[in-house]
Amino acid sequence: MTLPRSLAFRLFAGAAAWAFVLLLVGAIALTTLYQRSVIRTLDGRLTSVVGALVAAAETDPAGDVVLARRPSDPEYARVFSGRYWEVLDVAEDGNTRILIVSRSMWDEQLAAPYDLIERAMAQPGAILTAQSKGPDREPLRIVAQAVRLQNRSNLTLMLAAEDRSPADREVRNFAITSGLMFLGFATAIAAGVFLQVRIGLEPVLRMRHSVAEVREGEAERVDGEFPVELQPLADELNATLDHSRELVERSRTHVGNLAHALKTPVAVLTNEARSRDGDFADLVGKQTEIMSKQVDHHLRRARAAAHAKAVGARTETGSVLADLARTLGKIYGRQGIEVHAEIEPGLVFRGERQDLEEMVGNLMDNACKWAQSDVKVSSRRAGERELEIRIEDNGPGLTDEQAKAALKRGVRLDEKAPGSGLGLSIVTDLARAYEGEVEFSRSEMGGLLASVKLPATSR
Repeated sequence: MTLPRSLAFRLFAGAAAWAFVLLLVGAIALTTLYQRSVIRTLDGRLTSVVGALVAAAETDPAGDVVLARRPSDPEYARVFSGRYWEVLDVAEDGNTRILIVSRSMWDEQLAAPYDLIERAMAQPGAILTAQSKGPDREPLRIVAQAVRLQNRSNLTLMLAAEDRSPADREVRNFAITSGLMFLGFATAIAAGVFLQVRIGLEPVLRMRHSVAEVREGEAERVDGEFPVELQPLADELNATLDHSRELVERSRTHVGNLAHALKTPVAVLTNEARSRDGDFADLVGKQTEIMSKQVDHHLRRARAAAHAKAVGARTETGSVLADLARTLGKIYGRQGIEVHAEIEPGLVFRGERQDLEEMVGNLMDNACKWAQSDVKVSSRRAGERELEIRIEDNGPGLTDEQAKAALKRGVRLDEKAPGSGLGLSIVTDLARAYEGEVEFSRSEMGGLLASVKLPATSR
């Protein structure tokens, strides 16, 4: 059995279970003590009756046992009242003979257990107890004492019995009442433990909320006053965030330095090739152009990877899509291309604005190049922490094989169209850097549907 991975649940369940066990043991112990007290009271009452019988027992001149006086309790005179007494003659061989019985017995006799008679013979004068059944089949508690009277060779056994059903009922009622009381105590303790856990873990919940704000980009640090046990953790988290930002900034600087270091020699080679004629100059010019594009591509991937791992980056999707739709609408409007935007409000991309502009901009630019008249960009939430951006056009579209080939670096499906063939590959690389994906399919407008799924902040 595995417990839920919740610190609050573990604390609450552990304290509640321990309190329940202690209360249950306490209820059982109190019920047991009360039962013993009730039985002791019952035995004390019966012992008094046996003592009265022993004190009143006499031997007449004929050797028979007589009672100078009988117990005064009127219940002993009412038939089958539940209270009985009896005087027995016990022979040496253990056989018994009834000498005197209470009026409540009518014409019945007590079914004294044989082991009680044996113990009484073995311990004359001792007060002994036993359980038995009464004349009305009720459970009886029996107290016995064997005595040796003057002028009698056999033992005389005095028995007093009482129906123990009222005592058992009293104990049962006490057990139910105490059980309900302890159940109420357990409920109150569970509520107290729950409040204690909630109050005790409130700083932890505040820290979790602060960390979530940092993750969603709503805050840059874990802010707030925390107890001394949690403050070092908050300080370490803030130090880790600062270190992460420092590494990202350092990576950006290195990427920028590398870009300048590579572009300058490539630009020199390109200018030299353009200033000369011949096959060798043309070859150098083409290769330096390829080098420049590859350098741009890989530097862009490195920068995107650094941005994707940064904590707290966030970009409003609506403003980016609206700006791109407006810009591309102006550029391609001269060619009769209209760009429409359908934006779901409140969508926030967990990443850098520049990367989102590059991904969506490449796809929208590609759609504008191939569209006949219309391009549509739309955004929607695809999950709790995922958004989807769809770019559609009414151009010729792509087959499944062409769609797969279009995502490969440097592949151009039509050499007549302007471009380097790296745009769609750049989109794919950037999406993967953010653990997203790009898919191509047929649009309802008749052309290509490009779908980009990216991480988003929660609702």
